[in-house]
Amino acid sequence: MALPLAKQFALMVPELFLLGMICAILVIDVFLKNSQRNVTYWLSQFSLLITGILVLTMNPGERITGFDGAFVSDPFSVLLKLFVVGITIAVFVYSRPYMRDRELFRGEYFVLGLAGVLGMMVLISAHSLLTIYLGLELMSLALYAMVAFQRDSGRASEAAMKYFVLGALASGLLLYGMSILYGLTGSLDITRIAINLAHSPHPEVAVGLAVVFIVSGVAFKLGAVPFHMWIPDVYEGAPTSVTLYMGSVTKIAAFAMVIRLLAEALPSAHIHWGGMLELLIVLSLAVGNVIAIAQTSIKRMLAYSTISHVGFVFMGVFAGTDAGYAAATYYVLVYALMSAGAFGMIALLSRKGFEAENIEDFKGLNQRSPWLAFMMLLIMFSMAGIPPTVGFYAKLVVLQAVVQVDQPWLALYAVIMSVIGAFYYLRVVKFMYFDKVEEVVPVRLKLDAGILMSFNGLALLALGMFPSVLMVYCTAAAGGL
Repeated sequence: MALPLAKQFALMVPELFLLGMICAILVIDVFLKNSQRNVTYWLSQFSLLITGILVLTMNPGERITGFDGAFVSDPFSVLLKLFVVGITIAVFVYSRPYMRDRELFRGEYFVLGLAGVLGMMVLISAHSLLTIYLGLELMSLALYAMVAFQRDSGRASEAAMKYFVLGALASGLLLYGMSILYGLTGSLDITRIAINLAHSPHPEVAVGLAVVFIVSGVAFKLGAVPFHMWIPDVYEGAPTSVTLYMGSVTKIAAFAMVIRLLAEALPSAHIHWGGMLELLIVLSLAVGNVIAIAQTSIKRMLAYSTISHVGFVFMGVFAGTDAGYAAATYYVLVYALMSAGAFGMIALLSRKGFEAENIEDFKGLNQRSPWLAFMMLLIMFSMAGIPPTVGFYAKLVVLQAVVQVDQPWLALYAVIMSVIGAFYYLRVVKFMYFDKVEEVVPVRLKLDAGILMSFNGLALLALGMFPSVLMVYCTAAAGGL
């Protein structure tokens, strides 16, 4: 029985509120002077805060679909939306001083950021191929504009063009795979597609072809090898405030798309997409960790590090079990938190006329600010998977998931690659603590940015010591798929 229309719209109240605030901020910002741009910033933060509260309060507590199955509210979507909203608030806090110093503190950044969040929320709750594509494109279009935000920068323009062309190619691949699925099943609804594929005979070649295009599309969006070529150049070319946004929250939305398409729509085709993911995992772990060693730019190093982390996320999905999906969800949420901290630190250490983009720029950070050096140490340890930080537990649960499906060789391979990857994370720690600088330039932070960075770093330590605090929600979210 279909829900009453009022209850269906109630599922979308957070998205509708955010859409209204985007329109309002866009109009208000036109009438503000440059000296009043803080109004846009605070309105954006207010919008995100109320959106997060609405996600919690409008949560039905169970899995409910509306609009003829196009939109779903379940524990999985609620958890991911809360993290998207929370991390975006942190991203805006970290970005403000960086953009002020470069005369980029304009309303467009916040409006585009909010539009991207709206696209992510639609994508996370999408339960139809059409809704998935709409959410993805809304998020992507905002990101294309954000990468080109620094209009007088040749690097940013080149990065935006590269991202746009390859992003359009990925969207085309994804759309083609979706069209094949629609042709096979006659439905856009994810549940109906899953039932049709499981209980009706279909040509294996056609199903396999659809899976190839869909996996290629999502691998492009996440940046898995061999679809990773855009990540290092875009991360390095975009302003750090934009890289910070791209490198954290967007991964959560892209992961939601993977779960909706593979785990929910195509569970019966695991024999097809499981083999593809296995290859992507092996290549991503090797390429990401090995090439990162040679990087001198910390943004490029973190870009290749992202590729290796995507390999770990795919390992949980590859397992194809509730435990695997829970582990992958845990990993991607923790990674978004780590990435926000790492890129946020780059933004906070940069100052007017100076970009802290090279690893050498972290030299002697312990002399300049022992507390920030300790926060960065926690972030690097967590990314490397060193206990007692949360990165260790995140890797552990993913490895357990693949061992449980009789793939111990993949777990062993991932451990070896992680040991290799630990080198370039520990190199940053070495620069901070063991290399001295001749001129000690003190680090001056805004109070809100300093408090948030402290919370970010300490959260990685706290979650590592008490991992079940978040894992309980991830397990419940995966169980409700």
